[in-house]
Amino acid sequence: MKIIIDNIECEAQKDETLLQIARRNDIHIPTLCHNDALPGLGSCRLCVVEIVDKGRRSVVASCIYPVRNEIEVYTCSDKIKNIRRNLLMLLRGRVPNDETIKKLCKEYLVPDRIKFSGDKDEHCILCGLCVKACQELGASAISTVNRGITKKVTTPYDEPSAQCIGCGSCAYVCPTDAIKIEEKDGIRNIWNKEFQLLRCTRCGKPFATKEQLEYNREKLGEAHVKLLCESCKKAIIAEKLKDIYEKV
Repeated sequence: MKIIIDNIECEAQKDETLLQIARRNDIHIPTLCHNDALPGLGSCRLCVVEIVDKGRRSVVASCIYPVRNEIEVYTCSDKIKNIRRNLLMLLRGRVPNDETIKKLCKEYLVPDRIKFSGDKDEHCILCGLCVKACQELGASAISTVNRGITKKVTTPYDEPSAQCIGCGSCAYVCPTDAIKIEEKDGIRNIWNKEFQLLRCTRCGKPFATKEQLEYNREKLGEAHVKLLCESCKKAIIAEKLKDIYEKV
């Protein structure tokens, strides 16, 4: 089927999300809580767009809205810009010094002065990506706790979590770099817990925790998992592909 996004005709498959279709056609829609590997959150609402379906207008979150018939979509109408501006104003109030939010505020002309402001050292926008990543992994070492202005992401009772394997997946998906990983002298510190890093057998670089590799072995059902960092894995694959092409 075909849909119209900002006056551009786009091919769409049934139940594809508007965000997927827009990105495939190089149409920009801002996001914070969306990650292709962890779809379906729709919590930040920054990706809202305006749709016209059989003459009826409505505002939807493009990252979770499935296309099921021909519609018209407007990604940057005045109404949508105002909604995003208000959302960013709230986010800036929560994380006043975060560079990611500052950049978006500048793009959407959010006033420099706002009536309320949170902790200047806070960077978490409570999007939930980190919690979902940890749950999908199967560790469930972190979660959101409390309500209102005291709501936050943390480990149980703010203590080092027995379930945390130090993989850093939560930090890697965070859109505002709110979760910090410190690495020094072969030790990784995350969520107030220290992990010994094992070294890559090819390049010698410390790259993964013992707990993480043991978890991978258990999940994969293998007695042994090669101690190779991602860079070396890619290099080995590239070398093998090169050998194959040279033989052809």
